[in-house]
Amino acid sequence: MTALDPAGVSLAGVAPGDFTTVDVDPITLRVIGGALNSIAKEMAQILYRMAYSSLIRESEDLGAGIFDANGRELCESDSTPMHCGSIPAYIRGINRKLAGTYRPGDVVLHNHPYHGAAHSPDYGIMIPIFFGGKHIGFAGCTGHVSDIGGNFPGLCMDVVDVWAEGKLMDAVKIYDGGVRNEALIQHILDNVRTPEQNAGDLEALIACARLGEKRFLELLERYGLDVVMSAADKWMDYSEDMLRRRIQEIPDGSYEAPLSFLDDDGKNRDIPLKVAVTVKVEGSDIVVDLTGSHEQVPTAFNVPFEGSVLPTVASAVRTLLLDEALTEEFVPQNDGCFRPAKAYAPEGTLFNPNFPASCFARFSQINRIFDSINLALADVLPDRAVAGSSAALCAIAYSGLAADGQSYWVYIEINEGSYGARNGKDGLDCVDALMANTRNNPIEELELNHAMLAERYELRDEPPAPGRYRGGIGSIRKWKMLTDTFIGSEADNRTDPPRGLAGGHDGVAGSFVRNADTAREELLYSKVTQEKCAAGDTLEIKLPSGGGYGDPFERDARDVREDVLDDYLSAADAREHYGVVLDARTLALDEEATARVRGQRTGG
Repeated sequence: MTALDPAGVSLAGVAPGDFTTVDVDPITLRVIGGALNSIAKEMAQILYRMAYSSLIRESEDLGAGIFDANGRELCESDSTPMHCGSIPAYIRGINRKLAGTYRPGDVVLHNHPYHGAAHSPDYGIMIPIFFGGKHIGFAGCTGHVSDIGGNFPGLCMDVVDVWAEGKLMDAVKIYDGGVRNEALIQHILDNVRTPEQNAGDLEALIACARLGEKRFLELLERYGLDVVMSAADKWMDYSEDMLRRRIQEIPDGSYEAPLSFLDDDGKNRDIPLKVAVTVKVEGSDIVVDLTGSHEQVPTAFNVPFEGSVLPTVASAVRTLLLDEALTEEFVPQNDGCFRPAKAYAPEGTLFNPNFPASCFARFSQINRIFDSINLALADVLPDRAVAGSSAALCAIAYSGLAADGQSYWVYIEINEGSYGARNGKDGLDCVDALMANTRNNPIEELELNHAMLAERYELRDEPPAPGRYRGGIGSIRKWKMLTDTFIGSEADNRTDPPRGLAGGHDGVAGSFVRNADTAREELLYSKVTQEKCAAGDTLEIKLPSGGGYGDPFERDARDVREDVLDDYLSAADAREHYGVVLDARTLALDEEATARVRGQRTGG
């Protein structure tokens, strides 16, 4: 990647000049805005329902939307912000090769991480949209497929370069002018371990984009190109203006997050990787500067700058400043929300690696960027910032040889962490956090299709991080392998636990343990490559719990008692961390004793 200006790179495209800007009345503007929103949601529904792999079908690890010819986002689905936010970069990646060659009926497949893709397992399908003989935009979608070939099934960590990750598709037309390239598609499927799943997912992606094309053309036919695109421009400008207004409320300055450290790179064990995040605010612009973060690593644990870092920064800024729960006005997610948010990372570092470094396993790192932006702005946004979250996507690939002895089964699951607390609210328990936003994989789905048995799936036993508002609780899963199984993981256990805010306590780190509570118990690293679990072995996965917010002694004593009744805390925890005294037998609140204990701590 070329050197980046320290001011950063914006995701905004350049508006095409193939329509005439016209005035759009408020009612029509609302109708077109609603139609765009509905198109993106309907596209995602097609993909959810048609996909074969559980990661798309159950976890909803996908994105979809409509974009103009330069990749400006007109609308996006309510799904994973990582997928949606990266699609403009996919379009820029394919435009660099195919601009001027598009024809009606084209379908383009792309997954090159150095040319816009979020990472190589995220297949992107783009269909150019033509209206009145002109190429005016794209219907696009992405989804994480189960396997793309490469060194290891499902997920890879300890690989030498980007080619070892799997088969790269750099802006290839799998339909050219409506003619399907069967030989190319077959070649792609012949080079993966899960051809049936990948074929189903590919057809679902194509159907999703085709539906978007159809619905957008229907909108154009009803209102005309000039009206629709003028309305889209107005919505984008409106979203930009709303976000810039919120940014301007932050005092100009440079806000540095506490340094955090990722466990390791998946090969060089016990060497933590530094994540340095500084948020610079100037007027209505925000630049997230990653200078000082670790240099690029010799494994897959690097991050594509354009396809992953930029969408993370844009999503974090928009989420923090235009929280839907705290914003009365409707603000659609579109290109306007990308424009004020920029990022900078020096070349050759973890967040801007040099080609051809592998960058397959990049999610724990970008979640840490999101987490750090929150922490950096906590002092100036005390009512919006969230204490440290799990911020470590726990993706695990289970695989083995299928019964036919000639193919593989591959299953990728996302385990749930938690959010930190915020001013006024406890942290959310057992949910995927920040950039991921994926749903949990039901244990029944895995048990039905693969030789694994869930022995446990619930909240962690450890109490949540104390605070006036307590931190969220991470999940714990325990799988028993019914056959020899290989495991690949790109997780991060948070050896530096999620940070508490405003006097709240830090959260709790995660762990991977093979054969827990037996004589063969073995602590595993969070990142593993083809780790073997024999038939009968178990794998226990604990996800980090989020940090607390505020002084625990200021938590409402009745809420503390409810936590004890819910088995989140013991009576001893309530007294030690919150100064709340409960009757040992009935667990009734002893208000006088509580006031006395709390008064002793505060000197009252």
